Amino acid sequence: MAKQTSRLGKGLNALMQEAEVSEPAVKKTNVKTKLPKGIDADENGTLWVNPNLLKPNPWQPRTFFDEEKLAELTESVRQEGVLSPIIIEDAEDGTFYIIAGERRTRAARAAGLEKVPVQLRKYSDSRKLEVALIENIQRTDLNPVEEAQAYVQLMELENITQEQVAQRVGKNRSTVANSMRLLKLPKDMLDSLASGKITPGHARALLSVVNQSDQRVLFERMVNQDISVRESERMAQTFNGGGRAAKSSADKKTVDGRDPNYIDIEQKFRDALGTKVVMKGDFEKGTITVNYFTKDDLDRIYNVIVKEN
Repeated sequence: MAKQTSRLGKGLNALMQEAEVSEPAVKKTNVKTKLPKGIDADENGTLWVNPNLLKPNPWQPRTFFDEEKLAELTESVRQEGVLSPIIIEDAEDGTFYIIAGERRTRAARAAGLEKVPVQLRKYSDSRKLEVALIENIQRTDLNPVEEAQAYVQLMELENITQEQVAQRVGKNRSTVANSMRLLKLPKDMLDSLASGKITPGHARALLSVVNQSDQRVLFERMVNQDISVRESERMAQTFNGGGRAAKSSADKKTVDGRDPNYIDIEQKFRDALGTKVVMKGDFEKGTITVNYFTKDDLDRIYNVIVKEN
């Protein structure tokens, strides 16, 4: 594991170095007229700009900013200033876009700084995404959903393979593939993954469940019963092995002697309602039991059945 971490670190460091030096460096100059309006240079050649003039990178992969961590960074910036220059691009219309360093920019504004150090660069759209992606991955700032979406964007922008994406960000191809696979989950499950209610391990267990209604039951138990990843994987295997959400392990050993069409109707109820449904009786008379596990689950089932306008 240590060797793998070392290789990853070297890969990301190399990419960040490339981000810093692959484009021509800004020359130190005393001819301030060559600088865009709003940019000032000090005697050391460091460029400075008012953080209020900086706009977010249009290709910023991160959409969620942890307020608590941002407050901690703001206090640090208030005490020490912004120590690492923010990489920006001049759009030639008086606008400056942040390529890397949006958290630092937000912290500088919150701290009331009037000037922050910057580096001017010029990037293609795909390169903007790539640099922001690398910086966020290196600082582990992206949630799993943002990271997966960024990989997809990079593939589409550059028309490259998963293998090539992996090489650019310094990760294994399987890591990138598994990350992108998470996006196959329904939106509410992705929202829970992004907010940290479930982990990537839980998400992979959900993806392994073949039947959608079983997947829904497993998700509800993850969120409301706080089951572990290992328990989630065990339940997923049980569902896929024939132990449907509506059956216990003892039920699996019992031969169901009911009419196959009756059993099929019961399963269709489960699929439609996304929960455990048990039918007892026959086509002439019987009962249908619909299970729910939380108030939200009850509301969801109610809306499915009643379909209020």
